[in-house]
Parts: sequence; structure tokens; C-alpha cells
Amino acid sequence: MKKTEKTCISPEILFRLVLAGVMAALALGPAAAPVQAAPAAQAVYADALAAEWANWSWSLTANFSSTSPVHGGSYAISAAYTAGWGGLQLGNNDGVDIGSSNRLEFWIHGGSSGGQPIRFTLNSGCGSLSQDLSPAANTWTRVEVDLSPLPPPRRITTLVWMNNSNSVPGTFYLDDIRFYEDTNPVTPPAAQPGPALSVDLAATGTLISPYIYGMNFASESLADELDLPVRRWGGNSTTRYNYLTDTSNRGSDWYFENVAGSANPANLPDGSETDLFIAQNVRTGAESLITIPLIGWTPKARDASCGFSVSKYGAQTDRDWQWRPDCGNGVSSGGGNITGNDPHDTSMEITTAFVQGWITYLKGRYGAAGAGGVRFYNLDNEPMLWNSTHRDVHPAATSYDELRDRTVAYAAAVKAADPQALTLGPVLWGWTAYFYSALDAAAGGSWWNNPQDRLAHGNVPFIEWYLQQMRSYELQHGTRILDFVDVHYYPQAGGIFSSSLGDAATQALRLRSTRALWDRTYTDESWIADEVYLIPRMKEWVTTNYPGTRLAVTEYNWGAHCYINGALAQADVLGIFGREGLDLATLWGPPVSQAPAAFAFRMFRNYDGAHSRFGDLSLPASSADEAQVAIFAAAHPNGGNLTLLVINKTDVPRTSTLALPGLQAGSARVFSYGAADLSAIHGPTTQMVSASFSMTFAPQSITLIEIPQTDTRLHLFMPLVAVP
Repeated sequence: MKKTEKTCISPEILFRLVLAGVMAALALGPAAAPVQAAPAAQAVYADALAAEWANWSWSLTANFSSTSPVHGGSYAISAAYTAGWGGLQLGNNDGVDIGSSNRLEFWIHGGSSGGQPIRFTLNSGCGSLSQDLSPAANTWTRVEVDLSPLPPPRRITTLVWMNNSNSVPGTFYLDDIRFYEDTNPVTPPAAQPGPALSVDLAATGTLISPYIYGMNFASESLADELDLPVRRWGGNSTTRYNYLTDTSNRGSDWYFENVAGSANPANLPDGSETDLFIAQNVRTGAESLITIPLIGWTPKARDASCGFSVSKYGAQTDRDWQWRPDCGNGVSSGGGNITGNDPHDTSMEITTAFVQGWITYLKGRYGAAGAGGVRFYNLDNEPMLWNSTHRDVHPAATSYDELRDRTVAYAAAVKAADPQALTLGPVLWGWTAYFYSALDAAAGGSWWNNPQDRLAHGNVPFIEWYLQQMRSYELQHGTRILDFVDVHYYPQAGGIFSSSLGDAATQALRLRSTRALWDRTYTDESWIADEVYLIPRMKEWVTTNYPGTRLAVTEYNWGAHCYINGALAQADVLGIFGREGLDLATLWGPPVSQAPAAFAFRMFRNYDGAHSRFGDLSLPASSADEAQVAIFAAAHPNGGNLTLLVINKTDVPRTSTLALPGLQAGSARVFSYGAADLSAIHGPTTQMVSASFSMTFAPQSITLIEIPQTDTRLHLFMPLVAVP
């Protein structure tokens, strides 16, 4: 779950609603002669719609044989919207392979009125390009779309010209729609000076936990390719999951509906969604991180019930019209939340015995935590949002005391059922919940100026108080029941946590905002407007309140996974996690295998296709200007290679001097991934290295330099200790 506002609106809902669009450069110029077709030209429309494309328009009447006006040939497409927000849409369910084409061209005519508010969007398997158009009246205008930002596989699924208004504008026309390859050579920009880079090879290395490279719900092929170390089963639906019936309730994410899994009911609990999830992890060698419910409710049956039946609770502002029309959103037609509903409509009460029964079952099927079974357990998911996400069964705002009491009861139950299992809590949604409870926020207004629940607990920020309570439990009972302090973190500035690329300013902010993970001098450029320095802050919480507790971020996402900008941010985040000493992290919303963000992971986990990895021991590395070029360094122990990962965040080549005092001269293998080719990691190439050498890094690129270690300095590194 994610948070994009200071209020407690479910972020998963926002994530589902974000359109996978991205602003891209579209040249809109005056009428001109048609461009000479390149050999790779592929028509979409030239007097007729090509066979690969179908008309999927809505609230629009399209004539594909209009005789006037026409740009080329005998016919054009006339498009007349019949309602607001209608669209001319051409589509193909499987996507049309555009091969080597790197441009889309079409001609548009505004008819007699012109000025129609049209948003053009091109969608592919991973990403989209869009732009607002306003065609001129009584003239044809050429539009060219640069397709180079689209990553492979470049199969185009839809072309959409949408009425971007609630009115009905006049008819417009389209003609000569085609993909083509622009073979004109592009002169690459000249290299510019880059910041000085350095690595302290004499420093004692600090261990990088392999668990920082985890994901939520990664596909089996990607998990196997990356040797994914940990895979999380989490999110809103896991708060109310019944392993006995393989049924979850989706809460406010989807009309508070019970949704059954695909297992054969006769075999349950064998073959449930969680069984299949864990079985995949066993096959790929990933540790399982499973969310257990603390909320006290679970679906009562493998049924289709929902929390706010329209027939029972009256008309509501929205309902599941397509699948279950009786299931409403829990908001009355007057606009207020429905209260006083019966939680038993969907759910039944559970206690710690339910969770212990589940863990006992998992141990019997997969073994104990220390013997190949489930290693990690999340103590529910974002409990400070229960009064929003699961308000049909938990309408009361979660308080300091309630979350402590539920944590103590259920974490102790986990440890009793499997003493070697590791627990992670409190699994909070984001910034506000680190310091206050949901009960504080429930007061409304400027509640943070007078947070009643926090003031009743010594005015101690929530996570610090929570850690103090966990320490008190251990001192009293002689048992640690909390192993990781776990938070979720999503950049809150507009447009960052989004599948869209965003404009140039958004892209620059995406790369800049990773500083919130570590930089004490960086003021977050969102409503937070404060210094976050998340990982050092987490270390301070632990040192002051409960030493020995490890650090986890089980949900994060810097967005734009289908674009090189998102890949650069993801690589920077992974490097920061290792350098700053985070113990576990799982990306929410894993990328598809060919998305650039997946290649960012490959640069750390499998840069050569033979599962070679970034080092295990982080070394101090610095850049004179991290905004331009960032560097991370790590060594493998016991005579292994030294690895440097360099990220050029700028759109020009940068030549930097790398200082590695004490390094013996020799050659290194170099692997690179970047904007020039989003389909593959290139390498190895050879680079001569020494105690000081220069190297040029391609624009918007990630470079891995693998340097063989032949000297004796490795005895300075700390020993590689076992990571639980």
C-alpha cells in the first residue's frame, strides 16, 4: 500500500487509478509535404485501416472512408465525438510489433471549427506516450511521435485520440497514420567533464544484506533470473486472508468484497494462493515474507459477500456494476461513510489461535523457518489505515495501545509456533504514521498541533514508543518478539510514484528525491517539507529505543519502471540501501522482465547473464556531484572482485576521474545499460584501471566495473557474517 496524500486515503486505490501515461515530445508543426517513407514504414491507416488494427472507439462516430477533406490518397478518417470524454481508439489485443520503427506519424485536421481538446495516447506493453493536441481549423497538420523512450518489447496495443473535455467538440479528421524508421544519423553530444569519483579501498567494509534486493509478487522467471533473495506476499488484501478457504477481502480497494482464490476447495488448505506463492519461492530459492492478520477478522466463507450491500444499506455513490452490482463502496448517496454495518456480513472473528494454526500448517508443508520454511512474517499491513481500508470491520481509528497490544499478542504467537521465524512490524504506510497514530488523525483539522493519543503517551513519536514497548516486553519475558522495524516509504512529490515518466521537471525530481533516503540536508520537496533521511533516522530509532532491531522497508516505489529515468532512480535506491545499511527491502509493483527497472536490478544481481553480482561488502565511495554522477563500491570477500557501480543521471556523456588509492594497475570488465539501448546490458568491454584513471560514462546510464582483486588488502574487510 502506498500514500500520496497527507490524508489517509488508500494509496493502493490511487495506484490503480494512475493512468500509465507519460508526457513525451511530439513535434506539432505547420503543414508540410509528406515525409519520404523509410523501408521500415508500417501503415496503420492509408485509405483503409490496416488488417492488424480494430476500431475500439467509444462515444464517437468514425467514418474510415471520408472523402473530404483528405490529406493523401482517396479517403481519410472523420471522427465525431458524441459525448464528453469519448475516444477514437485503434487497438490490437496482442499488440502490433513495430519492429525497428522509431517514429509514429499522423496528419490531423481540425475541420471547420478546429481547436478540439484532444489527448493522444499511444500504449505499448510497457509504457505509453501522450500529448495534448489542439488541431488547427481547415488545415492538415503533421504530428510526429518519437518512440525511442518506449522500452522493448515494443508491441503497440492502442492508439487513442480522446476528447479531453466534457463537451462535444466539432468533427476532426485523421489521415496517413504510419510507423516508420528514421535513419538519419544523430550526432551524439560531446562528452563533458564529470565529477571526480573516489573509493576508499583501505576502509573496513560493511556488510550489504542480500535481502535489500527483494520484491513483492515478482514473477517466477524474473525471480529466478535475479536469484531474488526475498519475495513478499503483502498489501491490503492480506490483512483479511483466510488460509482455510483461500479467500481474502479486498477492503476499500475493491468494494469490500470477499474474493476466493483459484484453488480446488476440496483440497484446501493445500493448493491455496499462499501455498503457490511459497512453492514458487522454494523453486527459485527466495525466502518467503508472508503477511499475517492482526486485525482480528477474516472472511467467514469462500463466498461472494461484501461489506456494504446496496440492498441492505441503501444507495451508494459507486458500486461494482460489472461484477457484483449489489456491492457498494460504503459511501452513502449523501456523501458520508456508511456506519453501523455488520462486520459479520463478510467476516468472522479470529484470535492468535488462527495464526498459529496457519503457521503450524506451513511448517508441516514446508518446514520450520530455519529448515527451508517461511523465514519472515509481516505483522499485518499498514494498520494505521485500517479505519479506511478495512472500515467495514474496523471503523475505529487504530491507537498506540491497540497496535502495541495486537503486536504483542500475535508476534508472541508467531514465535511460539516457530521460534526461528523473524517478525517485521509495525508495517506503517508512510511519514505521518511514523510519528502519530490513526486516532490522532481522526480528530481532523490541524490535529498534528494537538495529537491527543501521542500526548497521552508522553508525546513520544509512535515508532519510538512502539520500539520501547517491544524492548520492555523482551526485558520482562526474556524473548524478543520483534526482529525488524518495518516501514513503507513512497516519494510524496507529485508524479514521482507513478507509472508515468512525467515531464522534465518530474524526471529531475525523481532522481533528486532519492536523497530522502539518506541525506540529512535534503528537505523533501512534497507536503512533507522536512528532512526525512529515512535510513539514518531508522538507525537512530533503533539505537535509542531497542538496540539490535534490524531495518526493513517492505514497500517502496520510485515509479517510471518502463523508462530509463525510473531505472536510474531504482539503481540509485538499491545502491543507497546497501551503502546505508538497510537490512531488507521489497519493491512494490515489480517491473515486467524487459522493463528498464528490471535491468537496474540485473546490474546488481546478474549483470553478465551468469549471475555475477555487485559485491557483499560496501566500501566508502564518493562523488563530487551526486546529482550528475553517483558511485557505489563493494568488494566480494576472500579474494573476490571489486565492483563499482556508476550512474550517469545526465543526458550527456560524462568523463570522470576515478581515484582508487592503492589499486594495482590492470584491466577490468565493464558492463553498461542505458538510454541508447533499453533492450539489453552491453558488455563486457575492457577498461584499464589503476590508482587513478579516467572513464567516460554514457548519457543516462548504469555502468558496472568489475576489477579483479590480486593484492592482500582484503584482510582489512570485516568478515562476512551470516545474514538471517
